[in-house]
Amino acid sequence: MSGTGLELKQPRRIAFLGTGLMGAPMARRLLAAGHQVTVWNRDPAKAQALASDGAAVAGTAAAAAKGCDIVFTMLSDGKAVDAVLFDGGVAGALVRGAVVVDSSSISPPIAKDHSARLKALGIAHLDAPVSGGVVGAQAGTLAIMAGGEAEVIEGLADVFAALGRVTHVGPSGAGQICKLANQQIVAITIGAVAEAMMLVEAGGASRGKFREAIRGGFAESRILELHGARMVDRNFTPGGPSKFQLKDLDAVKAMADLFSLDLPLTEQVRREFSDFVAGGGGDTDHSGLLLHLEAMNAAKGGEGK
Repeated sequence: MSGTGLELKQPRRIAFLGTGLMGAPMARRLLAAGHQVTVWNRDPAKAQALASDGAAVAGTAAAAAKGCDIVFTMLSDGKAVDAVLFDGGVAGALVRGAVVVDSSSISPPIAKDHSARLKALGIAHLDAPVSGGVVGAQAGTLAIMAGGEAEVIEGLADVFAALGRVTHVGPSGAGQICKLANQQIVAITIGAVAEAMMLVEAGGASRGKFREAIRGGFAESRILELHGARMVDRNFTPGGPSKFQLKDLDAVKAMADLFSLDLPLTEQVRREFSDFVAGGGGDTDHSGLLLHLEAMNAAKGGEGK
């Protein structure tokens, strides 16, 4: 029995590339499940921090991937993934039959391109972005949206089990489009909770008691639970930086334009995040959109805090 309480059939040789806020706890979950994990990060200190958990630390992404059955990438954007997989030599270091699992949030067309290029080398590819934040990564309760071939996903069941719940959502690129849809909901809900917090305070109610009162009702959500608490406590240390939320919303806009869709709620919250990031809020948690809305109302003589 492994340290996660999951039965491990056979340890896998896994490279984990990108050990930041999300990647580090995911790598720790894989290590605790008994897998052999080699880690790499652009900032070597972030990779070295996992050595005490049993990870091998590689000096380059290609060195980490060499000899591995599975490579996870958890990087900032599509350009970073492309640079690591192809310019960085990871694809060339892998043997035929290996699997690349990209858990980064990137554009669906880029994910499809990576899948095609890797397939030509005999390497399988899954676009498998996640939702659940740092808390979910630490607890192994991530929602994993996997695009690609069903048999590849099924073959990695024991690996995904250490990280959370995986759902095969469709062919290559489908995981990323589902993640973008998830990010739409997250951003719009953050905006709704922030506006509600401002309204109740302007009307003389307590933000904290308001959140407590509506828990369990129709407005209940993971956003209200976690990000609502951040707004009450005014703790905006980044779990999900606003600049990454904006990156995802920009990708949603690109896909909406491609599909000729009008998404007014998404577009409004995208503009608010754009203004917030432009004003210096890029490294603030995305629940910090509250700060932007407060400042906007204060400038109009409203009830900003």
